[in-house]
Amino acid sequence: MAERPLEDFVRALRAADVRVSVAEAMEAHEVVAQIGYGDRTLLKNALGLTVAKTLEEKDRFSEAFDLFFTRNQFIQSESDRSQDQNHSDEQSSTNTGNVLADMLRSGDREGLAAAMEAAGQAAGVGNVRYVTQVNFLARRMLEQMGISELESLISAVARGDVPGGEQMVGTLEGQRRNLIAEARNYVERQHEMFGKNAAEELRAQFLEKTPLATIDRRDFNRMNALIRRMARKLAAKHSHRSKRTRRGHLDVRRTLRVNMAHDGVPFETIWKQKRIEKPKVVAICDVSRSVAAAAQFLLMFLYNLNEVLADLRSFAFSSHLAEIEDVLDNHSIEEAIPKVLDKIGFMSTDYGRALDDLKVKYADAIDRRTTVIILGDARSNYRDPRSDVMKWLNDRSRRVIWLNPEPESFWGIGDSEMLRYRPYCHVAKTCSTIKHFERIVDDILRTSMR
Repeated sequence: MAERPLEDFVRALRAADVRVSVAEAMEAHEVVAQIGYGDRTLLKNALGLTVAKTLEEKDRFSEAFDLFFTRNQFIQSESDRSQDQNHSDEQSSTNTGNVLADMLRSGDREGLAAAMEAAGQAAGVGNVRYVTQVNFLARRMLEQMGISELESLISAVARGDVPGGEQMVGTLEGQRRNLIAEARNYVERQHEMFGKNAAEELRAQFLEKTPLATIDRRDFNRMNALIRRMARKLAAKHSHRSKRTRRGHLDVRRTLRVNMAHDGVPFETIWKQKRIEKPKVVAICDVSRSVAAAAQFLLMFLYNLNEVLADLRSFAFSSHLAEIEDVLDNHSIEEAIPKVLDKIGFMSTDYGRALDDLKVKYADAIDRRTTVIILGDARSNYRDPRSDVMKWLNDRSRRVIWLNPEPESFWGIGDSEMLRYRPYCHVAKTCSTIKHFERIVDDILRTSMR
C-alpha cells in the first residue's frame, strides 16, 4: 500500500505532461524507499531530481507535487465550532452508532480526510476526466463514506426518534453541508491533477485525424506541439532499435577461437555486427497555391523531421525548387515557415520545372541510399510534368515516396499528373493528416534500420 501514493503521483505527473519513463518510475520508488514520505521538502527535491528533466517539466512537477501531496483540510465554520463547544460534553458521552456522524461531531478532521481518500479510491475518483463528472463522482464517494446513513440519522433526529437528539439536528445538518462541499473540492482537485489535460488530449486526437487543409489557423501552436511529440516518439523508438542492432548476434566460432587460451571460458565475446546505415532522406514540399491551406503544416512536418532524421535535406517549391535547410536550421518555427512561404510560396505550380531544378542543381543529393519524400498534390497547371525526371529519380534513389493530400479518387482529374508520376514511385499514398505522416516516417525508419 505504501507504493500506491507514488504510483498515483507518477500518473498525475504524466497527466501534467511530465514524461516519466518506466525506468524513472522505478528510480522514484527507490528514492521513496530510502527517504520515506516524512520530510515533504526532501521528498519534493529528491523526486524532482529523479523525474523532471527540463525547466518546463520542473515547473509542472512542482505544481503537480504541491497539488498531490496537500491533503484537504476539513473546514469548520465558526457556528460549527460554537455548537461543538456547547455540546462537547454531550458529544463525548453520546455515541450515535454512526461512524461518519461521530467523526463529524467529534471534529476528527484527520480521520475524515483519511476516510475521504479511501472512499475516493473505492469510487474511482482518480479516473475523473471531465468537469461534468465532478458532481456524480463526489456523490459516489460520499455514498462510500456512508452519507445515506448519516442523512437517515438526521431525519430520525428531526422526527424525535433519537432520545436526546434535539440538540444535534442543526449541528449534523451543518456538518453534512460542509462534508458535501469538501467532497466536491476533493474531486475537483483530482480533476485538476488527472483530468485537466483530458479535453486537450481529446482535441489532439481529433486534430491527428483531421485533414491538414481543414485545420484552423488558431490550432497552429497545438499542431506544432503534436508534430514535435510525434518526432520525439519516433526518435526514441528507433534510436533504441538502432542500439540493439549494433550489438549484433554472438559469433560462436570466433568467440571460442579467441578464448582457447582460457580453456574455452568466454571471457571475450565476439559479435556478428551488421553495418547500420542511417536513413538518408530528401524531402520535397509543394507550397504553391493549390495546397495553400496545408502548406504551413507540411513545412511544420519538415521542420520537426530534423529531430528524427540526422541526414535530411529539405526543399520547397511552387514554380521553382529551392533548398530550405538553412532556414529551417537557423530559425524558430514561427520565423522559418513565413520566411519560406514569403520566398517561394503561393505561386503558380510547375512540377516539371521543380523536378528539372532537382536534377540540374541538386543531383548530388540523390544516390542509392536516398529515400525521396515528395509532399504535394501533383497539380501542375497543365504544364509539362517531366515524367522523364521522375524516371531518373526512381532509377537513381533507393525509394521514392509520394504523399498526396488529396484522396486517390481525385488523382488524374483535371490538372492532376499523379497517375503519370505513380509508376515511378515505390510508394504513393493519400497522406492528409499527421497520423498518416507518423506511419510513413515510422515505416521509413524501420525499413532503413533493418
